[in-house]
Amino acid sequence: QVQLVESGGGLVQPGGSLRLSCAASGTIFSLYTMGWYRQAPGKQRDLVATITGAGRTNYADSVKGRFTISRDNTNNTVYLQMNSLKPDDTAVYFCNARRRFTDDLYWGQGTQVTVSS
Repeated sequence: QVQLVESGGGLVQPGGSLRLSCAASGTIFSLYTMGWYRQAPGKQRDLVATITGAGRTNYADSVKGRFTISRDNTNNTVYLQMNSLKPDDTAVYFCNARRRFTDDLYWGQGTQVTVSS
């Protein structure tokens, strides 16, 4: 089984920064494309960014130029560096893992990010 545990959320002022972490266990980490998703109150869960085992990245238009996804395959951890945060970034952020070839999906428990002045 795959377990994903997010951390690093919190309260930050507009224009500030946060770094989210997602630690994976019970998996061959490099076989998974990792992603960050977010869900704001009353809204659907939307893609924020993804990164393949080889380091290819993809970002939602709303976060391009502000957020950076990265991964450490040795430590089985994926990160989301969030800069220039806006109130609209307020959401619960979820870590996601998708195994290559089989498309098995796994989710973390989520971590709250609140951007407010």
